Amino acid sequence: MSETGPIRILLVDDQPLLRMGFRLILEGEDDLRIVGEASDGAEAIRQVRDLGPDVVLMDVRMPVLDGIEATRAITASGAHTRIIILTTFDLDEYAFAGLQAGASAFLLKDVAPAELISAVRVVASGDAVVAPRITRRLLETYVRGSGAGGMAGGQSDPGGAPGPGSATTARPVKDPLLEDLTPRESEMLGAMAEGLSNAEIAHRYFLSEATVKTHVRRILTKLHLRDRVQAVVYAYETGLVVPSNPDY
Repeated sequence: MSETGPIRILLVDDQPLLRMGFRLILEGEDDLRIVGEASDGAEAIRQVRDLGPDVVLMDVRMPVLDGIEATRAITASGAHTRIIILTTFDLDEYAFAGLQAGASAFLLKDVAPAELISAVRVVASGDAVVAPRITRRLLETYVRGSGAGGMAGGQSDPGGAPGPGSATTARPVKDPLLEDLTPRESEMLGAMAEGLSNAEIAHRYFLSEATVKTHVRRILTKLHLRDRVQAVVYAYETGLVVPSNPDY
């Protein structure tokens, strides 16, 4: 987010009516500004390069190039732009693939206006939207690999085929980078994977929020992660958190 101006937003969806709806909601806020619109992923990549938005609202099922591949390309480019994936339902393999690709959050397309506005502000501030119940259910469903299969390295189908990824179960891979974490940082990563906020982590471990923030920054730096959502995905994929019963 620009420190001297409004949060700059790019809307990406192949349905003009949806883009119009999001524009009407977001432009009603003094600190939010729509700087562009795109109807496919390839156009989104070009506009991120040309306009440098703070936040992209990214649909996943689009022609030419889908939102997952566009998210992956934008993240790989090193752009400071944050991406919010838009999906139709919460346990959506495309939403999971979007988080893997580097998105900072996912929202349902029928999100309440106040929640949409809040999510844009949170993501633009450099944090990530981790709704504990929905995000954990999503991760546990797809990391477990039942039904949709493992997602690592999966490709999404812009034509709306059954979904990205193969039918094999994803196997946790021990990352050597975990050895770089101190015992306290490992605890913090586990707490982040539970969806706890900085305040909740501070309460659990009898620390100040400032100390927790320092730990979080160090964890993200050591593991080469963009934000908290990426830390949660990482914790599940490396087996630090073991999927449990999804019905909770």
